Amino acid sequence: MVTWSAFAEAAPEIAGIGRRVLERTGTGAALLATVRGDGLPRIHPIDVAIVDGRLVAFLIIGSSKLTDLEVDGRYALHGHQDPTRPDEFLIRGHATEVADPIMRAASAAAWSFAVDDGYRLFEFSIEQATLGQRQDADAWPPRYTAWRAPRPGG
Repeated sequence: MVTWSAFAEAAPEIAGIGRRVLERTGTGAALLATVRGDGLPRIHPIDVAIVDGRLVAFLIIGSSKLTDLEVDGRYALHGHQDPTRPDEFLIRGHATEVADPIMRAASAAAWSFAVDDGYRLFEFSIEQATLGQRQDADAWPPRYTAWRAPRPGG
């Protein structure tokens, strides 16, 4: 499992710009793609944060995104583009629930809204990251840079 901090150490430029894209409004926001039980994808807007070097999100109990991640932890996360600085940031990996009460408390303290027992905390490991950079909205095509986590044992 590659944490945000390990990703940022391995690919600092991609992670730095990616964090700017995710946090462009002052709080972390993105589109989360999950896989339904029947194999079809779903897209959900979510709040995200980087807490103690880990990319996390609180998900509402009973939500389809939480159910999807419980059944099949694969995800893709795409940061919202800023029209004035239209960089693209996409990561993929696996999401797992965080049971550690200390991490939950640290995440809740850093969160943009009040978190209660109606939410569960998930961490998003990073297996792949793609950054598309453009100088402005008219520059096409983007210049893409990609990073992939090393495969275990290889």
